[in-house]
Amino acid sequence: MLRGFLLVLHLCFFIACDNVQSEQQKKNTAQPAKDNNGKVEMIPLDTAEYNDRITYMLNGDSSGKWPSKAPYPKAGAILPFKRIIAYYGNLYSRQMGILGELPKHQMIAKLKSEVRKWEKADPKTPVQPALHYIAVTAQGTPGPGGMYRLRMPFKQIDTVMSWAKEINALVFLDVQVGLSTIQKELPELEAYLKLPNVHFGMDPEFSMKGGEKPGTVIGSYDAQDINFVVDYLTKMVKKYDLPPKVLVVHRFTQGMVKNYKQIKKTPEVQIVMHMDGWGEPAKKMGTYKYFIHSEPVQFTGFKLFYKNDLKQPPHRLLTPEELMKAKPRPLYIQYQ
Repeated sequence: MLRGFLLVLHLCFFIACDNVQSEQQKKNTAQPAKDNNGKVEMIPLDTAEYNDRITYMLNGDSSGKWPSKAPYPKAGAILPFKRIIAYYGNLYSRQMGILGELPKHQMIAKLKSEVRKWEKADPKTPVQPALHYIAVTAQGTPGPGGMYRLRMPFKQIDTVMSWAKEINALVFLDVQVGLSTIQKELPELEAYLKLPNVHFGMDPEFSMKGGEKPGTVIGSYDAQDINFVVDYLTKMVKKYDLPPKVLVVHRFTQGMVKNYKQIKKTPEVQIVMHMDGWGEPAKKMGTYKYFIHSEPVQFTGFKLFYKNDLKQPPHRLLTPEELMKAKPRPLYIQYQ
């Protein structure tokens, strides 16, 4: 069930952008929003409300697997107090997702319509819009560094940041490492991750541990890779006095995430295991049950494909009302 990714054929004229993110670009990155005292404003954690919302999230699950053990989050946590509704894609490709497929104003209007649907389906949970941008794309050819990945220029990230600001949206920066590693790619984005509204996504599908070309086999991450990200984001939150970061880990097979029980949980990072498979409604719910519910980490996500989910009967997307019946209820919803 390999998803399409950005081929070099589509981006050959952008190859020069790889590895040329200058120090001047990094210096031009905006600073975190501060209050009058120079501090990032965060709402103190109400543990009673947190517990109530976790219970609501579980939706009567009686498997004994949920909730997984995790410390209370630092003040300012998004989950489980809100549901994130994200649009995913890349501005250089109309094939990678709705973020990039539609012109800006149409995309934002469509995102707002999805937000309203979720507000209606679950009035108890406020909705937080987000733009989930693929900042490093897997490639079909090795490129100058031989890593089968392409880093997007910071100016494109800045464009997504400006769009998000217009609608008070979060920004997720997603990485497809190819033959590189998450340990090499994550630090390249620190100029953005130090901002309070920027979060992170990692895609095991395109982490090619065996040196294969991306797209030929499904890749994987081990708990050690995920823990590297958790540790890195934890340090960022402490260093810059930020609210907790949300970490989205894509998954649609058993082998994509290894040793899930060893994944570290900290008050500074909220981990979402995200059901990333496409297909008809019954198939998607099955994938969620077998690969997300059965191996609990912390929070869950669910992807809806505007095109791929329509290929098989009954040729329609799952509705918010249907996803509200899931156990646990997903708190991160991504549209591609």
